[in-house]
Amino acid sequence: MPAEPKFIPLQFHEYPPDEMLLRSREFHAEMERRRTVREFADRPVPEEILRNAIKTAGTAPSGAHKQPWTFILVGDPAAKARIRQAAEAEEKESYERRMPKEWLDALAPLGTDWRKPFLTICPWLIVVMAQSYAATPRGLAKHYYVQESVGIATGFLLAALHHAGLATLTHTPSPMGFLRDILGRPEEERVFLLVAAGYPAAGCEVPNLARKPLERILVVR
Repeated sequence: MPAEPKFIPLQFHEYPPDEMLLRSREFHAEMERRRTVREFADRPVPEEILRNAIKTAGTAPSGAHKQPWTFILVGDPAAKARIRQAAEAEEKESYERRMPKEWLDALAPLGTDWRKPFLTICPWLIVVMAQSYAATPRGLAKHYYVQESVGIATGFLLAALHHAGLATLTHTPSPMGFLRDILGRPEEERVFLLVAAGYPAAGCEVPNLARKPLERILVVR
């Protein structure tokens, strides 16, 4: 029989309503400044900053508390070069043959193409892996709500990196199996996405985009 669950007192910090309101406004203002960056500086970033952000990602909720994620931190120039070469090969095929015109038209305002120089310029890549199951001494243990769990953890990761003062880019070359091969990951893991993290390049510009206003994304019942 499964062991009885053990519980401990919740560590919860309650704030006065006015402070809660202020904190919610300040956090929104900070996250409102977050933008996807495609032009990175090659300035080094201390590894501990990335480790702390990944620790934060690891605090995310997950189905049955299985924590079905692995974060591969890549800073080795040779490994980044291999990733870029493979990613650009897949992206070139996608842009020139796989993507329908509707998709290409949607990407046009962002100015993207198959070239991905940021993969070797930025100091760190984080490859987020999703675990469909775990290999245990007793056999395979199934994980639950894997997509949802890893998606939430990735959101935590992006917020933590932004809060620390780093720029990020989420990258999803399709297909992404080459990343698992290059990084030597086991069969139970599949690539969820790749996050580039570092400082933005001097003079970096981003598309002049507007986010949907609250009244278009909120329904109150």
